[in-house]
Amino acid sequence: MALINENFLKLKAGYLFPEIARRVKVFTDGNPEAAKRLIRCGIGDVTEALPEAVRYAMHEAVDEMGDRKSFKGYGPEQGYDFLRNAIADNDFNARGIEVDADEIFISDGSKCDTGNILDIFGRGNKIAITDPVYPVYVDTNVMIGNTGDADENGAYAGLTYLKCNPSNGFVPEIPTERVDIAYLCYPNNPTGAVATRTQLEAWVAYALKNDTILLYDSAYEAFIRDPELPHSIFEIPGARDCAIEFRSFSKNGGFTGVRCAFVVIPKSLKGKTASGETQAIHPLWSRRHSTKFNGASYIVQKGAEALYSPEGKSQTRALIEHYMGNAALLVQACKDAGLAVYGGENAPYVWVQCPAGVTSWQMFDKMLNEANVVITPGSGFGSAGEGYFRISAFNSRANVEEVCRRIGALA
Repeated sequence: MALINENFLKLKAGYLFPEIARRVKVFTDGNPEAAKRLIRCGIGDVTEALPEAVRYAMHEAVDEMGDRKSFKGYGPEQGYDFLRNAIADNDFNARGIEVDADEIFISDGSKCDTGNILDIFGRGNKIAITDPVYPVYVDTNVMIGNTGDADENGAYAGLTYLKCNPSNGFVPEIPTERVDIAYLCYPNNPTGAVATRTQLEAWVAYALKNDTILLYDSAYEAFIRDPELPHSIFEIPGARDCAIEFRSFSKNGGFTGVRCAFVVIPKSLKGKTASGETQAIHPLWSRRHSTKFNGASYIVQKGAEALYSPEGKSQTRALIEHYMGNAALLVQACKDAGLAVYGGENAPYVWVQCPAGVTSWQMFDKMLNEANVVITPGSGFGSAGEGYFRISAFNSRANVEEVCRRIGALA
């Protein structure tokens, strides 16, 4: 009989979002009439149509695939040059950020990338994560064997938890001890917090001093409105020597169902072997990518490229304005209901403190059963998320206005 990877047995219950889906199914099966008015504001899935520029580009690409002369088979695993160049020029070079096209690796999603990146790092690294945290960071470290068992609060032995709360603006203080790898996500999922330039400068200084690699998830950077806030870790001097950045087209371009993202790994970034020799990270990820991935489809990459056209940029801005308008309405509705609210200003997530004495899962059940609205319980993001819940602004305006009305009715 084949041996299994027993690290999977350490995982607590189900992954957060399948557990939410399970509870919602129980509710809808037992309440068919209430199910008809259910509004989902839990998982951060976009709802509005793909931009027209993307659809047009993808249609053209499909037509190319229908002609033997322009048909494409396997593409380059790292991504087509047309998309890598568009990303480098528009997302980085145009902002004065040094990123070369060949430092960009196209993928089918940041969720995959933030988990798969562990393939190129050895066992025994000391890992720091924020708390609350996007569950994928924790669960993939558990799966690969970087942790011990979880305690009664769900915290895993071997991980360094950096607590985030209102007192620190949900941006953690720099660790007092050395870690090898630290996960940062700004704009943050789930809290909606955004790190300032000064805060990121402190993190880069810490990383350079301690030979720490920062895994910087910037999937929501397009939602930043404050011109003083950095969009990329590579805006910070020295970050090329200590950071990897993850980006996605899922939320700004509506690609949650289309699937396209990218990772930026500077060629100057280095790790070390067990014997203490330095090793560039870039070729390791390139080899991993070539070995385990055949590349995102040509059609999808042509669609992503179109997001950088003048029409695509305009249509993307309209999508972002729509979702951030939703966020503003949700923030105000929660405030009017007497709840403490965070986020929603430079991120599409609203982080809300539960009423006194109400746990996050109790709040989930209350919203589901009494308001017929699906939210995300904060405890699913870690122990520091207990006592909070997340509302996603990804929805139609009509649905968000109705959710606001129902929140008011519960107050």
